[in-house]
Amino acid sequence: MTFDREQILKLCQDFSKNTLMETLEIEYIDAGPDFLKAKMPVNSRVHQPMGLLHGGATVALAESVGSAASMIFINPEKQEVRGIEISANHVKSKRNGIVYATAKIIHEGRSIHLWEIRITDENDNLISICKLTNMILPKRERNG
Repeated sequence: MTFDREQILKLCQDFSKNTLMETLEIEYIDAGPDFLKAKMPVNSRVHQPMGLLHGGATVALAESVGSAASMIFINPEKQEVRGIEISANHVKSKRNGIVYATAKIIHEGRSIHLWEIRITDENDNLISICKLTNMILPKRERNG
């Protein structure tokens, strides 16, 4: 697929409709030939009981952005992306504001993509760092 920033961002936003990404208010904001960036508000919808950003919400953001980023390298009419492993290290807490997730490709194989996703705050402080492995599969027809 030839890289087209606006096409990638639109595709990511379109895929997010009526999904967890829309529920979490994830918005894709930038893309390049080897990265994808999104933002997510931090508020009570993504807090854990102590009023901090929930690690699960952070990981959902990371996997959403890393999986969408694989779209840069595939033909979405013929291939699909499946996240098969994710790990996260949470290094700083966040109560409110915005977090940004930037996925950068580490390895682009024919069947496996490996991504590093850095979650940062408005001041570029590191909140979490994640590693995501995606499997690239031939697209199958969906039944029902």
